[in-house]
Amino acid sequence: MAAWFIPYTRDVEDDDPHFDHNLQTVIDKTKSFIAESVTAGGTGRAVRDAHAKGYGLVRGQVEILAGLASEYAQGIYATPGTHDALIRFSNGSPHAGADARLGSATGLALKIFGINGPTLLEDEPDTGTFDYATINAPIFFCNTVEHYLFIQDLFLNARAYFSQGRPGAHRFFAEFVTGKGTLDQDDWAWDEFLAFLRLSRIPPVNVLLSSYWTMGAVRHGDYIAKVRITPDPHFADAVVRRAIDPASAPEVFRPALLAELRERPYAFDIQVQLCTDLGRMPVEDTTVEWPEQLSPFVTVARLRLPRQDISGQDNLEKMDALSFTPWRVTAEHAPLGNIMRARKEVYRQSSIERHKLNQQPRTEPRSADEVLALVRHRDNAGGE
Repeated sequence: MAAWFIPYTRDVEDDDPHFDHNLQTVIDKTKSFIAESVTAGGTGRAVRDAHAKGYGLVRGQVEILAGLASEYAQGIYATPGTHDALIRFSNGSPHAGADARLGSATGLALKIFGINGPTLLEDEPDTGTFDYATINAPIFFCNTVEHYLFIQDLFLNARAYFSQGRPGAHRFFAEFVTGKGTLDQDDWAWDEFLAFLRLSRIPPVNVLLSSYWTMGAVRHGDYIAKVRITPDPHFADAVVRRAIDPASAPEVFRPALLAELRERPYAFDIQVQLCTDLGRMPVEDTTVEWPEQLSPFVTVARLRLPRQDISGQDNLEKMDALSFTPWRVTAEHAPLGNIMRARKEVYRQSSIERHKLNQQPRTEPRSADEVLALVRHRDNAGGE
């Protein structure tokens, strides 16, 4: 069976001689946006440059399954056991505000506690935590940090474009495809633009009903993979508040999440899709969905959410103080590809800047209880 899976080697990633220069430009723009968001964002606080609006901080538990095939029992998944976890549900937009203005791209950021081994973040190697930062689509609209230079500008200023109606939208689309005039016609960003259109058409649903992907490829021990966090069908069938109408109220995603978690527990499956064909399952092209007929997703762990009340303002404050990054992982799960490499320092610098401006201590917690201050769930009579 193992012979069908592509082994991880360093040469599955491409070199980019301009990577460091372009990355620094992105970092500078990101820090500038975060600083300006204190006054421009409408919240009086510095916000993330993506996934600025959070919908809730949720307590969870990750059970790493026993009996996995050796190809899947890699890295942290080689040792069965149960770990406490925290989940941040969010909107993908770089802006806060009414849900109707933000779109239906959402994210699930997962922090798993009690993981042995150093992380890939040199300034915090021994935290014992392991993060996933996932989005509700199997593809992404940006492959390289070079492309992110113009795509970042477009997204941070999207409101100005679209507030001008069709002419503004047309200019946004044209500047996306042409890289704001920087790309030769043969290199226009059609694949990225089509991926963006696909993402923009995701129908709004309760965040519990979405599947979430790692966006790009990651190491899976000896192999190459994408990871998906997908609803357990049994629990998904029980969700009452399913369709979401962003035009119906300023806040629609958070109230639906709060109500469901008050009434019933929930569960996701954490799944791994191993690469079998680098041509059809590329590492450097995040606009390509890896075909499941080439390699199915296999469940390696379960993410369980107990019944809980996350309605308090303190929940949002604790969520805001946390940091999630796809690079807070062990070496066996390193993110792969140009745009995934860029996320390492962009996320770190973004977190440093945001915490400094908000006068928040930037320390990685050692447990879920440390974050939640051992507050008992208000529904402590309810079941798990």
